[in-house]
Amino acid sequence: MVDMLKTRQCLLGVRTFLGVTSRLWSCFLYILRKHIRTIIQYQTVRYDILPFLYFCSDTVKRKILVLDLDETLIHSHHDGVLRPTVRPGTPPDFVLKVVIDKHPVRFFVHKRPHVDFFLEVVSQWYELVVFTASMEIYGSAVADKLDNNKGILKRRYYRQHCTLDSGSYIKDLSVVHDDLSSIVILDNSPGAYRSHPDNAIPIKSWFSDPSDTALLNLLPMLDALR
Repeated sequence: MVDMLKTRQCLLGVRTFLGVTSRLWSCFLYILRKHIRTIIQYQTVRYDILPFLYFCSDTVKRKILVLDLDETLIHSHHDGVLRPTVRPGTPPDFVLKVVIDKHPVRFFVHKRPHVDFFLEVVSQWYELVVFTASMEIYGSAVADKLDNNKGILKRRYYRQHCTLDSGSYIKDLSVVHDDLSSIVILDNSPGAYRSHPDNAIPIKSWFSDPSDTALLNLLPMLDALR
């Protein structure tokens, strides 16, 4: 009887030890993934930024670069998603808590690699405008985080500014500016800009690839277009 009690206590101790070890290992892996992801995404990048030529800087107005959010600059998923496209355990860049239809919802937001550097550079070339088909309460919160109090994403348009056609939201660029020759839109969804295909720069949808360089690859072209 004494031996059985000792055996049970021993097994209980082993289970407790394994449980604690498992939690510590999970915590270690979470922190390690976060640091590796940060190193990969925000490695030092250099791009030489040249100003406008002195003789045209006062006469040429800045063009407008319209930016989509979801799957273009960021990717997010919210509470209750059964199959998130992001690998489980990948830490989000930030978490948003918004109230939709009187229900609190948490969004776990992942920034596309190099998005901060991209915005910093193109904000010196273009007037930046956010145009998302998402609800304003969510889109505004995401834009605030990306802007980070820099004042580069002041103009914003949301779902209510889109045109609903056959179940999809179309972005009418004429609501941004009446001179369409001065507008370029960066969006991962061709359906969103189908009214203005000549103004669009397509970009591959992004969900979780930490080695993605699509935003960096666009800088030379956007530099030339400005």
